[in-house]
Amino acid sequence: MLSAPVTPGGTIGILGGGQLGRMLALAAARLGLKAHVFSEENDAPAFQVSATQTYASYRNADALKKFAQACDAITCEFENVPAETLELLAQITPVNPNAQALATTQERFEEKTFVSGLGLNTAAFLAIDSVERARTAFAELGSRKAVLKTRRLGYDGKGQTIVTSADEAAAAFDLFKGAPLLLESFVDFAFEASVIAVRSADGAFAAYDPPENDHSEHILRRSTVPSRLNSEQSIEAKAMARKIADALDYVGVLCVELFVCADGKLLVNEIAPRVHNSGHWTIDACLVSQFEQHIRAVAGWPLGSTERHSDAVMENILGEEARDWQALVARGGALHLYGKSDIRPGRKMGHITWLKPKAAAR
Repeated sequence: MLSAPVTPGGTIGILGGGQLGRMLALAAARLGLKAHVFSEENDAPAFQVSATQTYASYRNADALKKFAQACDAITCEFENVPAETLELLAQITPVNPNAQALATTQERFEEKTFVSGLGLNTAAFLAIDSVERARTAFAELGSRKAVLKTRRLGYDGKGQTIVTSADEAAAAFDLFKGAPLLLESFVDFAFEASVIAVRSADGAFAAYDPPENDHSEHILRRSTVPSRLNSEQSIEAKAMARKIADALDYVGVLCVELFVCADGKLLVNEIAPRVHNSGHWTIDACLVSQFEQHIRAVAGWPLGSTERHSDAVMENILGEEARDWQALVARGGALHLYGKSDIRPGRKMGHITWLKPKAAAR
């Protein structure tokens, strides 16, 4: 734990050099703080905007120790940093979120068990470790459709497949080459939403208005605020996020992804222990963005306001869409490009946000 706030001129270490690390570094600079980015990729987008860069493995103990010694506080831009890496760094420099929070959210069965243990609703789920267990688990769930997914890694729809029978579940088991799996009941939701929340070391908590999220081929396409959640649902969603953050003794920004059912019931889908794509609109629609909130929290500063001054629609720029940057600029929104040189189908190359005057609350 920090003994005192990191003062302007201090250095925030960021594990991970993707677009989230890039935007964290930019937010730190706004506050007069320097960013030292540690990444396993030598062309990491965050390197372009950080004061200092380290290109090394997340398991390189010597490089990690030097990195920690050069930083006043350390954080992560993604959840799959090895927990042992955080434990090593934390012996030298304060690290947030803590290693246990990441360990819990890195493993889907552990995460679902943790969430349900808090009394929060999730899809029904079972651990799968064999072909036969895949078959029997489908029957136990009693669902006409289920999702078989890896317990670790996987994002944007990777590492999962939909199955509609016990035979399909058993056949799909071999697709994952022995990786530990999870079978979840398929949720026929009305729409998806998320809560972007922040918690400080002293337990202070704040959350942004929950956006409604539209996906295409499992990739977030658009986030819209305000969402279709009514005021009671929004209050409930924020309370769910607070219960999770408090239980994890979490410091920083986290995202709780939600399924909103036709009857209005809210189910926790996943927890992202980091700043999140569905919160990018906060850069332009709020005085204090999710990225600045995260830097404030890990640096020991007071949290900022989560109030938005505008309604917003944020759209991701994917793959080849980034080549048409001149047309994107001409569309009049707030354009953010991530400096990625390698364009691949479905890769998040940037985002654009449109604002309009904030509508009266419903």
